[in-house]
Amino acid sequence: MGNDAAEKTEEATSRRRTKERERGNVSKSKDMESALVMVAGIALLALFAKGMMRNIQDMMRETFSHLSPAGIDVSNIMGLLLPYFYYLAVTVLPFFVLLVIFCIIIIRLDVGHVFALQKAKFNLENLSPQRMLQNAKRMFNPFEPRSLVELAKSILKIVIVGACGFSAINSRKGDLLGLVGLEFPIALNIIVSILINMIINMCLAMLILGYIDKKYQNYEYEKSIKMTKQEIKDEQKDTEGDPKVKARIKSIQMQMARQRMMSSVPTADVVVTNPTHYAVAIKYDKTRAPAPLVVAKGVDYLAFQIREVAKQNNVPIVENRPVARSLYNTVPVDGMIPSDMYVAVAEILAFVFRAKNGDN
Repeated sequence: MGNDAAEKTEEATSRRRTKERERGNVSKSKDMESALVMVAGIALLALFAKGMMRNIQDMMRETFSHLSPAGIDVSNIMGLLLPYFYYLAVTVLPFFVLLVIFCIIIIRLDVGHVFALQKAKFNLENLSPQRMLQNAKRMFNPFEPRSLVELAKSILKIVIVGACGFSAINSRKGDLLGLVGLEFPIALNIIVSILINMIINMCLAMLILGYIDKKYQNYEYEKSIKMTKQEIKDEQKDTEGDPKVKARIKSIQMQMARQRMMSSVPTADVVVTNPTHYAVAIKYDKTRAPAPLVVAKGVDYLAFQIREVAKQNNVPIVENRPVARSLYNTVPVDGMIPSDMYVAVAEILAFVFRAKNGDN
């Protein structure tokens, strides 16, 4: 039984998932992110290729048009390098800025919104010799299970992606052999076409591997955050409160409500009894309600207390079993009597008022 209770067999609750995200523990696939970043980089490179080539040509033209030693001022190095910085920024900066934006979007899509300060905190325990030794053993131990899995995945990825790239070249083997003797522009177009096919094949392979890795990482993450039955109970106890504490609070609330109810008995006009099991205190006040109110009710010991308080405060007690039982079962404390009981209650109140007037 102890082993079964300690096994993590339950799916993680929403509260557990929220806590894990707050700690920065989320499902993340580096392979999927790398594949998407590579595709985005290649797409941006294709988009900016013409502009980059034009900027490179302008930079080369600028360079070769100022080769005269007489026009070179060695004392003004920044003036000489500034045009190259400009061309470099115009050529590379838009590409890298957009690539960084794509990287942020890709990571956000992979892990969602995560803001974990614990990951950013500097932990001195990581610098302890014992922790560093453990990390070194884990890193350099080739038989560590996780290291073996990662090594196998890396080898498999290299083989699959390499095979996809090689298949693209192998399918165009005849074109490659026919490059000999061709004019340079034609040969360059053939080589570019083969490279594009190779890149597309490799990107598709990386995307497929990334998708598989994402599913695997999701599985591992779900497995790692599973909970034991005891953890589920403890979480429910923290969320909803300890049942013993809740029972104690409920008991105190009932006791306070009972005290308030008993304090209303002396103001009642009559107490209707069963005669011993049920007791219902009724008050008729036109300023409070259009019909008589049940200001207190009880059964057994509580009914006995209501009768005793009524006797001590000279509140009339009338025995009427059907009315007492019906009022107790249908009317809450401070509730008006139902219309179908107006006649029965009116008769009791009339009897009580006549008795009081007769005494007076």
